[in-house]
Amino acid sequence: MPQSPPRMTLVLGGARSGKSAYAEGLIEACPGPWLYLATAQAFDDEMVARIAQHRARRAGAWRTRDVPLALPEAVAASEGPVLVDCLTLWLTNLILAEADLDAATARLLAACAGAPGPVVLVGNEVGLGIVPDNALARRFRDAAGRLHQQLAARADRVVLTVAGLPLVVKPQAPTAGASA
Repeated sequence: MPQSPPRMTLVLGGARSGKSAYAEGLIEACPGPWLYLATAQAFDDEMVARIAQHRARRAGAWRTRDVPLALPEAVAASEGPVLVDCLTLWLTNLILAEADLDAATARLLAACAGAPGPVVLVGNEVGLGIVPDNALARRFRDAAGRLHQQLAARADRVVLTVAGLPLVVKPQAPTAGASA
């Protein structure tokens, strides 16, 4: 069972890496009620099934709000531990809505800084693959990288999940022989 999260934790990983389940465990280590801010939109049957699978995994103590675009406002209005899943779907929604990504990111950073309880943010690490073959996909990949860097700089903890294993990237443990 993961330990209770610090004020702000960023959990990154590839598809099916275990990032959402790990992030849920972090929030569940806190006293409830827990707020799940979902950014996915169900445009097809496959996405409907994915959303249902996520909802079924969470216990009854979770409250869920669907916030495909209004994520910063929902974080700012939260009253306790909050899980954001997922940043890259939110970013997709913003790009498709032709929103100002810099302004939206600034609002999210401010909301996270002012949140009354722990905030755990989940995002897909998409920068480890090949260079996309079209301009929109490259714009998305670059925007996701910038968003994750800005959040990681402010986060108290950053975790990369690989094959279901959480690897703490920040703060890094002291190296052998280093004085604490």
